[in-house]
Amino acid sequence: MNKKDYYEILGVSKTATDEEIKRSFRKLAKEYHPDNKQTGDEAKFKELGEAYAILSDPAKRRQYDQFGHQAFTNGGAGFNGFSAEDIDLNDILSDLFGGGFSGFSGFSSGFGGTRNSNRPRKGEDSLVGVNLSFDEAVFGCKKTISLELNEKCSKCDGKGGFNETSCRTCGGTGRIISEQRSLFGVFQTQTTCNECGGAGKTYKEKCSECNGRGNVRKKKDIEVTIPEGIDTGYQLRISGKGSAGINGGPNGDIYLEFRVNSHPIFERDEEDIYLSVPLTITEAVLGCKKEIPTLTGNVILDVKPGTQSNEKVKLKGKGIKKVNGIGKGNMYVIYNVVIPEKLTMHQKKLFKDLSETKLDDSEEFKIFKKYL
Repeated sequence: MNKKDYYEILGVSKTATDEEIKRSFRKLAKEYHPDNKQTGDEAKFKELGEAYAILSDPAKRRQYDQFGHQAFTNGGAGFNGFSAEDIDLNDILSDLFGGGFSGFSGFSSGFGGTRNSNRPRKGEDSLVGVNLSFDEAVFGCKKTISLELNEKCSKCDGKGGFNETSCRTCGGTGRIISEQRSLFGVFQTQTTCNECGGAGKTYKEKCSECNGRGNVRKKKDIEVTIPEGIDTGYQLRISGKGSAGINGGPNGDIYLEFRVNSHPIFERDEEDIYLSVPLTITEAVLGCKKEIPTLTGNVILDVKPGTQSNEKVKLKGKGIKKVNGIGKGNMYVIYNVVIPEKLTMHQKKLFKDLSETKLDDSEEFKIFKKYL
């Protein structure tokens, strides 16, 4: 696939709704349809079909938004085993315009002629959501992930049956050719054979284990090592552990998408963490030594006399490790001077005695008083 912007190709924004994407494709498909003698452009038409095939599928669009074209170019196929050869514009146009606009002369899949359904194809990918505690994400951990995958049927070796024979309906081609009338005249249409599913072959005896599918659905437990520093939204790819391939193709991949729970006192911003530390009035005024928690254990900070609320102290390298990277972020301590709401009689007397001293002799008070 090329690396052009699919949203730009369809003339829509990245926040476009499904209906906006469909509407734009309908308009452009009519304009650039190769059998439109005035504005037809086969290369542009193929490009439109590729863009629509990705952006009209929620799973593929999500992968494209996060990984770009790389999500669909791993060995010729990416998420859900998708590749350019899997796009059938006849099917897309039929869904959008009905049977009268299903294809055009000499053009089947839109990407190099008729698809070969017998070719090896990558197995289906799986996207699994994983919840992590704050500590599991920060320090890494091992998780056992349970999911259902398609595995090659052991009874028929993934073929779906026994005693192979050529499909009588399509003559072994896997495609049915027919003529249909469209907006631009009569066009020849090639569609997938319903009898053999495009394989060009059938079996005299259907496999009873997989009911002819060639694979069976099984629950599988996979132990995964999760690296340090994972954050919400991060995706981890487990290559080759997804569903079994088709016609001897490679297994699909598993994508783990993480959601990290919040921490009672630490707040995270990428690799940095923030901690709000409460101080009493006397601690802030007189200064003190304050023990605080960090990710790696408690430390003691020197709080200077006259510390104000919202003052910030940086603890370099006390943050979170960068995923698969070197170094750690920082920890920031934010001081919060807590004003007591309830006082004992003795405390009230002490504050009253204190208020009678010159506490408002600072420069800030002097400037303020000039405008009174």
